[in-house]
Amino acid sequence: GSSWDKCDFETNLCKALPEFNLHPAWIRRNGQSGMGPPYSDHNGNERAYFLSLSSEMQSSSAALRTNVFLPTDEERFCQIRFHYWVSQMSGTLMVGLQKHSEDTVTNIWQVSGALQNQWNVNTITINSTEKYEVIFWGMVETQRQGETVAIDDITFSEGC
Repeated sequence: GSSWDKCDFETNLCKALPEFNLHPAWIRRNGQSGMGPPYSDHNGNERAYFLSLSSEMQSSSAALRTNVFLPTDEERFCQIRFHYWVSQMSGTLMVGLQKHSEDTVTNIWQVSGALQNQWNVNTITINSTEKYEVIFWGMVETQRQGETVAIDDITFSEGC
C-alpha cells in the first residue's frame, strides 16, 4: 500500500538506500543503455530504470546497504519485496541481515543462475530484536558479455 517506501530507481532519490549511487559497481540504467541484458525493467519498459552490476568493472561483486532499521516486534515486522534478474551462467544475488551487535552478515536469502534471464519477484520477512541493516549483494563470476545481476522496485513495508 501507500505506506510502503518504494525504490524504483527512476530518480537518484531513495530513502531506504541512501548510498546506492555511490557504489560504482552498481549502475542505474535502463534497457536502452547498450550494456546488454536486461533490456527492460520488470514491467517490460525499455525506458524505465533499474540497478545492475556493471560487466565492465574489474570488481564483479557489489553490496547495496540500507539505512539502519529499528527493531521489529509482534505487530511490526519488516517485509521487503523486490524484483531481480540473475544471469543464467554465473549470477548470484544474496540478501543479508546485519544486526547492530554483530560484525557478521547473516545470509537470509540467495539465488543463483537457475532462473534463466528473466525478472522474478521475491518477498522476505525480517524479525530482529535490535537495530539492523539489510544488504543486497550481487556477484557475477565471469566477465563474459551479458552476465549481470539486476534489481528493481525494492519496496519496504512500514515495519522496516
